[in-house]
Amino acid sequence: MASGNPGKIREIARLLGELGIEVVAQSELGVEDAEENGTTFAENSVIKARHACALTGLPAIADDSGLVVDALNGAPGVYSARYSGTNATDDSNIDKLLTAMSDVKTPQRGAAFRCVASFVAADGAQALIADGEWRGSILSERQGVAGFGYDPVFLDPESGTSAATLTPEQKNARSHRGLALRKLVRLMQRQFS
Repeated sequence: MASGNPGKIREIARLLGELGIEVVAQSELGVEDAEENGTTFAENSVIKARHACALTGLPAIADDSGLVVDALNGAPGVYSARYSGTNATDDSNIDKLLTAMSDVKTPQRGAAFRCVASFVAADGAQALIADGEWRGSILSERQGVAGFGYDPVFLDPESGTSAATLTPEQKNARSHRGLALRKLVRLMQRQFS
């Protein structure tokens, strides 16, 4: 798995573990994070997967995901992890988002988590790419302590509560990453069966 984000690794390991796929973090193989210089989630996802594959000689799965807020013209988007600067933390990113949204009324607080997952085989074949989206809205304050990233301020319309209050199983069933990875696994099954 081409990621260094522990929250993301846990989430992906749960999802793929149900399918009998063992997830090994790239850090366990001595691979540093790739430079994410793409302008889209898809570009960054493939950059990360190709980087891990090239350095290990092993097939690699990567994802790039983020929060897209309607009232902020799609920001933070591909910069979600570093929205509040190069030394961003989940809390500093949420603080910046809540400040930016402070004057936005509830009906205009729509947002989506978006994810693009990719698989690159060691033989250099074309990357398999799948995407997922989880629509919701931005809360005016944090709610819950589970999850990571923007989960405490993302309102899931199905449950009526934040993503940070959902169990891992509930989150994986409806999340952007869960949708993208399930699609990616189906593509992999078609490709290699």
